Amino acid sequence: MCRTVDLRQAVLARNDDSARRLREVLDARGTVAVNLLSSPGSGKTALLEAELALARRRGVKVAALTADLATENDARRLARSGAPVKQVLTDGLCHLEARMLAGHLDGWLPADCRLLFVENVGNLVCPAAYDLGETLRVVLASVTEGEDKPLKYPTAFGLANLVLVTKADLAAAAEFDEAAFLANVQRVNPGVTVLHTSARTGEGVGALLDRALAVLDGAEPHWPVMSAAVPHDHGHGDDHDHDHDHDHGHGHGHGDGHGHQHAHSAAGENA
Repeated sequence: MCRTVDLRQAVLARNDDSARRLREVLDARGTVAVNLLSSPGSGKTALLEAELALARRRGVKVAALTADLATENDARRLARSGAPVKQVLTDGLCHLEARMLAGHLDGWLPADCRLLFVENVGNLVCPAAYDLGETLRVVLASVTEGEDKPLKYPTAFGLANLVLVTKADLAAAAEFDEAAFLANVQRVNPGVTVLHTSARTGEGVGALLDRALAVLDGAEPHWPVMSAAVPHDHGHGDDHDHDHDHDHGHGHGHGDGHGHQHAHSAAGENA
């Protein structure tokens, strides 16, 4: 008897299993992974460099892994922050996958790392479908890319826990329609927070770090309607030190579970 197999669904199912196992490993060691997605040229690397440098000044134990099809330019830029940085060359693959990420982290990720920033390949299509075992998924869009970006890439924006507008200092010159952009974001991801940043002027620098630290301290991220929030145990307990100097008075524990389960049917629309 013949049986039809959806290869895409099978690949995504294997990736989800790898992502689940990687998330369990990261949770057990007290590390929050932040997956950064954007188009090429959005200013993602410049903003991440500023966030890493700020984290270092605050004494936060951070690391960054950056993926590209070719060149190690981004890793060299990020390393100027003083944080541990690793470059992954995908050899033409347009996205990272959970098993690939786990392999690069094995033996490299510092034991005391509390925040791991993953700069995904510059692409809003394929990376949107792949859970990397992250706790926080952030989508960035520059003011020069147009207000309809969320509608053109509904899966990427629809699965975001946080949206960052970059190059905010160019908004007037680019005639960026902020109201239209915000409305379009809310159409695909109701309730998600949108923050404005500029690595050049410093506007909004630190907002990403603060959001990641809040999640590290047990705050629940925004859950998109396109994903099913599947609680999982962080396992952080009280065994690790945060090594940062912000106020812990919120009283959250790490037992507040949260996880990703990405909607494959929705992801397929942009593939």
